[in-house]
Amino acid sequence: MFKTILLSSVVALCAVGGAQAQTAPGRWMFSLEGGAEFPTSGEVHGGATAAVPNLGPLNPALAGVNAELRIQSRSFDDIYGEGMNLGAEFAYGMSDNAEVFGAFRYMQADEGQVQVGGTFVPALNTTLPVYGTFSKYEAYALEAGYRQYFGSGALKPYVAGRLGAVFTDKINATFEIPDAAITIANVPFYDSSTSLTAGLDVGVSYAVNDRLSLQAETGVRYISSLSDDDSAIGGLGLSSINGAGERTYVPVTLRAKFAF
Repeated sequence: MFKTILLSSVVALCAVGGAQAQTAPGRWMFSLEGGAEFPTSGEVHGGATAAVPNLGPLNPALAGVNAELRIQSRSFDDIYGEGMNLGAEFAYGMSDNAEVFGAFRYMQADEGQVQVGGTFVPALNTTLPVYGTFSKYEAYALEAGYRQYFGSGALKPYVAGRLGAVFTDKINATFEIPDAAITIANVPFYDSSTSLTAGLDVGVSYAVNDRLSLQAETGVRYISSLSDDDSAIGGLGLSSINGAGERTYVPVTLRAKFAF
């Protein structure tokens, strides 16, 4: 849907005439953007070791059997991999090569499954793999920033800085030990969270005509930690593993920008 809207906007805007493109003192601009996000650091969960005196509550057939959960840390790249974002932006020109902007972005990554560690069972002298499936990552960002262009003419490189807040939906997880027929479904892992975000961008802007510019951009973004929910995993001695959730990533963004 976003690609259709963006294409329609570009076609419509190309037909519009007007004054100077890019940015100019006192001019307002509106943009639509979309792109991909590539995680570079940050953990969805940390590691921990916890004793389980009796597996019976998880599987009655294993009543009286003790075990040790050995959870290893897993990154955003391990679990979610590449994400996507869609957004809109209003900008106000301060000079021919400078503008301030406010942006709204929606970020999303599909649910991910990964082996999160193992369960050591002394009675069997073996370690059974433990898998985790984490629900879809969805977040909304509100940001304000400053963009500085360089040079003159239709093609201009630029740098930008931004600060804001990110609102992330709650994340649940399902843990499975298939070899022991154990499933702990839909476990609360992160509560709905409000985090801080900051970023530095570099890009290039091309003025297609008097009112339309196209921009390609990358950079680095940071989002602070999420609010953990230990209501279920705390009873397993794993309350420390979700004290994480901060991440950094590299966005690759394309933007269509209309000058009023």
